[in-house]
Amino acid sequence: MREILREIGMIARALDSISNIEFKELELTKGQYLYLVRICENPGIIQEKAAEIIKVDRTTAARAIQKLEMNGFIEKKDDQHNKKIKKLFPTEKGKTVYPIIKREHDYSNSVALEGFSDNEVETIFDLLQRVRKNVEKDWEFVKKGNKRNY
Repeated sequence: MREILREIGMIARALDSISNIEFKELELTKGQYLYLVRICENPGIIQEKAAEIIKVDRTTAARAIQKLEMNGFIEKKDDQHNKKIKKLFPTEKGKTVYPIIKREHDYSNSVALEGFSDNEVETIFDLLQRVRKNVEKDWEFVKKGNKRNY
């Protein structure tokens, strides 16, 4: 069997490493840009939903979000109907940095897909979505405290 997940992992780690180096001058560290992008794209998102979208546990999300807030990229606001719920919004600083992150993402995407036809890109996208959906089933299962049987 081909080591597809190993390849996906190497691609993800390489791109993450590049982003962490390039975004250091923006005062964004260790994957914080992922959260900032999701918050900019979904103003008012709650922390749990951001964690779910990024596929990390609540504790990891809480740490990254806390650092983003401390560094002035995002702010938490009370929900109008439920004061226990904190909604996340980008600050002006966060909104200023977002286009830079988006440009880097678009550039990395174009580099990664260089030489592929539109049909090949569509096929890769469709296949990777299927892989993600398969993995999400186990992620949800394990996240609830279960153990996979392998």
